[in-house]
Amino acid sequence: MEPPDPPPIRSTFTGGVEPIGGRMIDAYEEPGTPDTRGGWRYLWWLVLCQPGRAAAGAVLGSVWMVLLAAQPYLMARAVDGGLVPGRLGVLAGWTGVMFVLGSVNAWLSIMRHRTMTRVRMDANFRTVKVVMGHVVRLGAALPRRAGAGEVVTIGVGDVQTIAQALTVVGPGTGSAVVYVVVAGLLMAVSAPLAVVVLLGLPVIALVTGPLTVRLQGAESAYRERQGVLTARIGDLAGGLRVLNGLGGKGLFADAFRKDSQRLRAQGYRVGAVASWVQALGVGLPTLFLAVVTWLAARLAAEHSISIGQLVSVYGYVAVLIGPVAFFVEATYEMNRGVVAARRVVRLLRLEPEPDEGTRPAPEGPAELHDPASGVRVVPGRLTALAAARPVEAAAVVDRLGRFGPTEATWGAVRLDEVPLTDVRRRILVADNEADLFAGPLREVVAAGHPAGEAELRRALYAAAAEDVVRGLPDGPDSAVAGQGRSLSGGQRQRVRLVRALLADPEVLLAVEPTSALDAHTEAAVAGRLQEARVGRTTLVTSTSPLVLDRADTVVFLVDGKVAASGTHRRLLTAEPGYRALVARDTEQDSGRDSEQDSGRDAEGAVR
Repeated sequence: MEPPDPPPIRSTFTGGVEPIGGRMIDAYEEPGTPDTRGGWRYLWWLVLCQPGRAAAGAVLGSVWMVLLAAQPYLMARAVDGGLVPGRLGVLAGWTGVMFVLGSVNAWLSIMRHRTMTRVRMDANFRTVKVVMGHVVRLGAALPRRAGAGEVVTIGVGDVQTIAQALTVVGPGTGSAVVYVVVAGLLMAVSAPLAVVVLLGLPVIALVTGPLTVRLQGAESAYRERQGVLTARIGDLAGGLRVLNGLGGKGLFADAFRKDSQRLRAQGYRVGAVASWVQALGVGLPTLFLAVVTWLAARLAAEHSISIGQLVSVYGYVAVLIGPVAFFVEATYEMNRGVVAARRVVRLLRLEPEPDEGTRPAPEGPAELHDPASGVRVVPGRLTALAAARPVEAAAVVDRLGRFGPTEATWGAVRLDEVPLTDVRRRILVADNEADLFAGPLREVVAAGHPAGEAELRRALYAAAAEDVVRGLPDGPDSAVAGQGRSLSGGQRQRVRLVRALLADPEVLLAVEPTSALDAHTEAAVAGRLQEARVGRTTLVTSTSPLVLDRADTVVFLVDGKVAASGTHRRLLTAEPGYRALVARDTEQDSGRDSEQDSGRDAEGAVR
């Protein structure tokens, strides 16, 4: 087998000499359209993407192994033609030929290894680019169709496994070629020995075949369980302080411990099968060598073959140990590679949200209407959506933002008849739990383009997030951890709002943008958001009177339907249900006036 590669540093070849088979895929090159009809077809597609390099690896591997098999032949000539009759000149000549051939073969070995390293690295980088590109295309559909653990497992494990499986292209082809060549050489020495060699590989395949099939099933189950556990680790890391605040850390720790034990047990099952495969990969070829050597010794004792031929037979079979062991190991690696490729293919088969709209979007600001609830969002105004059950308000936002099936209209056009790219360009859904990427804060909040200093200051002010920047060591250039884990719950929420405001969409649909803030900060955000979005269409879901009082129109939902609409003060007077809802939230507000943002994580997450 090829030795493992060091971690890749870059995806382009910058040496002065073009590598055999051409350069590898670079950071900006299109990776091509993968074959997603199955795991085997995906692996074959990776080979076809680099035909020159794959062919070079196969040729170099074949020549290298054949020249290894040539050494026993030369040794037999040296023994029979020089050593036995005592002709030292002939012996020296054949010895020199063996030295030269060995030197050439050492160089071929280096080139073979370099070429196969590039084959694996190209497959690695290409798979990463294909997966990342598809994840980006899936966009908001990804969390609903694949777990975070699945994607992480593919990125940290399956990509490397797929790349390693491509080792069969070079040494695998060479092993097959040298097996046939050695069988032919042995035929010239002894037909019975050649038959034993030719039958040896099928026997080994019959012995190890069932184990590799079993390994494939165990590996698949292990990978599935690993993805589940990886997702749970992410959930725990992201919500540890929430769990502490709710007293649920112990409960989740127990669940994680049980899942971890099940994964460990599954890992032991995989390891048990893999250990047998690897043991047979070493033991069977050695036994094979012993049987053939014993048969050759008997033939030499009977004077059926010469001493030189006996030496050559031993050398041929010693050379074959590598290819035969490789066949066993390659079967193991290929089965692991197919399991990994199937997981990648399963992800690549996920379809992004359909973009089949053919009708043009309204040319200017237009009313959004959700027939399922009766909600109307008037253009150019700030509308608030209040519901006793936040999930009902979020469902309205999903329909108005076209995140899922919808009958909503945008002006006179059904929203699902408008091209999705137009919808995403003009209507932005800002979820209070939206993902935050790692990086400098300035880049984290950039909405498709770098934000200027003036734009950034305005957005920070509107989201009352100036103190977030002041608390960072390098201001807006300070690094923020993935998902904003280095920030408190309230700070994360304001950073998300900054990002939404910098995008400056024509229509902003914000889900609970102030739920994790103390009352003082919430009041500041409510007033500043109204000023920042003046003349622009904005919908916020909230039950906070501080936010509702700033809205031009408040829509009150009961059981997912519009029960009343009007100003906050009018609804307080005319709607007892609304008054009870807001009064409950007012009581909650009074209990959090003295709380700090950093202590709000648990409450914010619960809300």
